[in-house]
Amino acid sequence: MNVLKPVLSLAAALLLSVAAAHATVRTETGLAESQAGASETYRLNVPTEKGVSTTQVRLVIPAGVTVTRFQVLPGFIRTIRTNEAGLITEVTWKGRIAPQEYARFFFQARNPEQAGTLSWKVYQTYSDGSVVAWDDTNPEQTPASKTAVK
Repeated sequence: MNVLKPVLSLAAALLLSVAAAHATVRTETGLAESQAGASETYRLNVPTEKGVSTTQVRLVIPAGVTVTRFQVLPGFIRTIRTNEAGLITEVTWKGRIAPQEYARFFFQARNPEQAGTLSWKVYQTYSDGSVVAWDDTNPEQTPASKTAVK
């Protein structure tokens, strides 16, 4: 049994690192929760998990969230898509995140007035043309990042 314990600990550590290694949206301080109606600075953390570079990151803004501004990130070009009301619905950053690197994209937004769960959908494009959809199409492998609004 003593031999099995270190193996199980190593397996658990590897599973935790894999589960945590994906595109996530958190508050500036790293929380997965915020207050209803609050203005918040969010950070989108995107690691490159393949042997090729990430070349594009597209974030779909959850309904009810009003994005107001972005932090400049040298080396990236940002484009936005808006709806008929002029609200930002998608943001795309084009640039390069090399293998074994990550980038953090900061933006300010106002949360919805109602409590609930925000589901942030992120589409990560690699230089080989493949796209990883962090959007819950496969929640076990590519979950969307969630923020609890209370």
